[in-house]
Amino acid sequence: MKPPPKTLSALAVPLDIEPMEAKLVEHLPEGDWQFEPKWDGFRCLAFRAGGEVDLKAKSGKPLARYFPEMVATLKRLPQRSFVLDGELAIVKDGDFSFDALLQRIHPAESRIKLLSTETPAIFILFDMLLDASGKSLIEAPLTERRGALETFFASAKRETALKVSPYSLSLAEARRWLRQGGTALDGVVAKLRDGPYVPGERAMMKVKQHRTADCVVGGFRYRAGSKEVGSLLLGLYDEDGKLDHVGFTATIANKDRAALTEKLEALVSSPGFTGKAPGGPSRWSTQRSEQWQPVRPKLVVEVSYDQVTGNRFRHGTKLVRFRPDKRPSQCTFEQIEPPAKPVTLVAGMLKS
Repeated sequence: MKPPPKTLSALAVPLDIEPMEAKLVEHLPEGDWQFEPKWDGFRCLAFRAGGEVDLKAKSGKPLARYFPEMVATLKRLPQRSFVLDGELAIVKDGDFSFDALLQRIHPAESRIKLLSTETPAIFILFDMLLDASGKSLIEAPLTERRGALETFFASAKRETALKVSPYSLSLAEARRWLRQGGTALDGVVAKLRDGPYVPGERAMMKVKQHRTADCVVGGFRYRAGSKEVGSLLLGLYDEDGKLDHVGFTATIANKDRAALTEKLEALVSSPGFTGKAPGGPSRWSTQRSEQWQPVRPKLVVEVSYDQVTGNRFRHGTKLVRFRPDKRPSQCTFEQIEPPAKPVTLVAGMLKS
């Protein structure tokens, strides 16, 4: 038997491997699938060979610099070689905090060191690509890889920052996770039990968790190069009664644009938002005009969203319907506040 590798470059799984990804679908599949929670964190591949450890993001960018406490945790493990797939997360007040993760991507090493002590990360493991003997598991079926992961975790769980993600073979239970997952879950992932690990391919399926909120239209942007509305700017009222910008929706049916543009233009009036207002083009798109038109807060829309970060919808939302039956003043931040306590699924994982 070959001795375990002592350097990362000698690992049977290359450092530049791309993680297996998931295809977004509307419904969870039936058949011989394993279902796992899709956690709301940073996807991470962790490599160890001898005294060397590295962390890689889904994009391939290095993460070790930003999570020194996790590097130290992995170096303390008795296993001298492994490649793990999982999710980095930070728990604050019993719930997951994506904001705290974003704060780690900071240029100042002193700031990162402070945060690693104040809000240490956890690593939720859900796959194993290389075992402690240095053997690649990429071609192995999921059942074998999961068995290797659980054997690994049995001796690694003394490090409380390491968690193993639960799974289920029950479609009914996976659907229950979607209904009751709270803000810690981004959805549910389905993996073929006899399937290998396919780097860079969408060999898994995922159903994202979506919630709805009623929002006030505080402004709009025209489509690039057009005189018709391109997106609605959404707002919620804070405790002081000020309307804060929280995101946008651009899923407007083409057949409705002309009439909606006319309705919005009749409402154009400053300031639109009385609290936090929109800036220029967002990180989701650079095609929309920097200029936005404020409107009187008369229109209410129901939108579907996935996650909230920093009191804003993290991604663009989907327009569900207009709500003429709803008073704008009823559209408050209470709708998107996280639950006070983690759900049973999360609590059980954190105790593992």
